Amino acid sequence: MKKITHAVIPVAGFGTRMLPLSKSVPKELLPLGNRPAIHYVVEEAIAAGIKHIVLVGHAQKSAIENYFDTNAELDSQLRAKGKDALADSLNWLPEDVTVSMIRQGKALGLGHAVLAARPIIGEHDFAVLLPDVVLDPFTGDMTNDNLAFMIDAFANDAHSQILVDNVADEDVHKYGIAKLSDAIEIDEQSDTNTSFKVAGFVEKPNLADAPSKLAVVGRYVFSNKIFDYLANTKASVGGEIQLTDAIDALISEYGVNVTTMRGDSYDAGDMRSYMQAFIYFSEQQLAEDE
Repeated sequence: MKKITHAVIPVAGFGTRMLPLSKSVPKELLPLGNRPAIHYVVEEAIAAGIKHIVLVGHAQKSAIENYFDTNAELDSQLRAKGKDALADSLNWLPEDVTVSMIRQGKALGLGHAVLAARPIIGEHDFAVLLPDVVLDPFTGDMTNDNLAFMIDAFANDAHSQILVDNVADEDVHKYGIAKLSDAIEIDEQSDTNTSFKVAGFVEKPNLADAPSKLAVVGRYVFSNKIFDYLANTKASVGGEIQLTDAIDALISEYGVNVTTMRGDSYDAGDMRSYMQAFIYFSEQQLAEDE
């Protein structure tokens, strides 16, 4: 199969977990060290081979699109002052990568946000990266690990892929948890990407009822067929169109795999995790500058 080159990043959320920081600044632009969180998510996508990134937002999120655009006036001012290297660092997107934005229109959930990208994605298969989740870019190899691995796995067997990671017992109730289709032994100490079939997902179960401790991380590789399921998915709790409902339908007809994550991830949409990530990313950047 042709390798996936399109990705969707839903950025329409209000970031209520990050208030008051996110009242006037999109949560995706809150810094991790000296770069906004979404910078790392887009870098991850590009490292995995993505060439067209579709941001799904709303009217108050135009600052995110501006971040990936060229500020001609700022560029001219910096170069006039002899700060060419700094100007070059601000225009870091490769020439063959396009970032587009489309508006979700109504806040009808993650599934609806992904469906909103359909006019741009067209008939392409695609990846989805949730911007709240930032994978550690300082360890491992993003040209081969995690999203890149999932894209290659999809190219090999056409099964949509969902990234998962083992979570602590006390955190199981916070996540969608994978129900495995076979009795597969998971090595919790392993730090390699492995892909295998999944039977479904249980949303935020109690530990006693959880089918595993493999939690959805926030990276997906989808067959274009997911759009048809999303278009036919009825709104559920809160009037939202759930991505998990469309995934269940995709599993039943075509099969879906989960991929175990390599390395660490941070929830940049949760204040405690965000603060830990800010410190870690800052320390890594300072070490690189020394």
